[in-house]
Amino acid sequence: MSTSEATATRIMLAVNESTIKGYPHASISSRGAFEWTLQKIVRSNTSGFKLLFLHVQVPDEDGFDDMDSIFASPEDFKSMRHRDRARGLHLLEYFVTKCHQIGVASEAWIKKGDPKEVICHEVKRVQPDLLVVGSRGLGPFQRVFVGTVSEFCVKHAECPVVTIKRNPDEAPQDPVDD
Repeated sequence: MSTSEATATRIMLAVNESTIKGYPHASISSRGAFEWTLQKIVRSNTSGFKLLFLHVQVPDEDGFDDMDSIFASPEDFKSMRHRDRARGLHLLEYFVTKCHQIGVASEAWIKKGDPKEVICHEVKRVQPDLLVVGSRGLGPFQRVFVGTVSEFCVKHAECPVVTIKRNPDEAPQDPVDD
């Protein structure tokens, strides 16, 4: 680790795939939080920051894609799990590539589980200086049904948390979509 990396402010961003376009497209909220972080925090001080990207895959979230598949051997199941992981890697590649292009140090990894719990666990493990999460800006009625990862992280993460709402002009017709 270089000296500048050791003193760099470490910002963790929790990112997820688009519910509309699916992998490898980042959600509107994730892209918005990333762009905001670059414009408002990093600015031109690219060597002063290290961005840490965490993508949490919900187990079996897209198992239905495999309904028509025939599984004849254990290898068939391994390739399915590998494919889900590969989709997550393509999502992370978008963020890491952008950081590389502008000279900001970054790291990215995938975990499986409940996003709220996993993000808070990873914050405890990695100890970033700041957590940035995108928010869909749902109203109270929608929140009851969806529950929000950002609200949970604000309450439970062991570091300061910044939530970035989507721009109103970017919100899809159904605000639950992202």
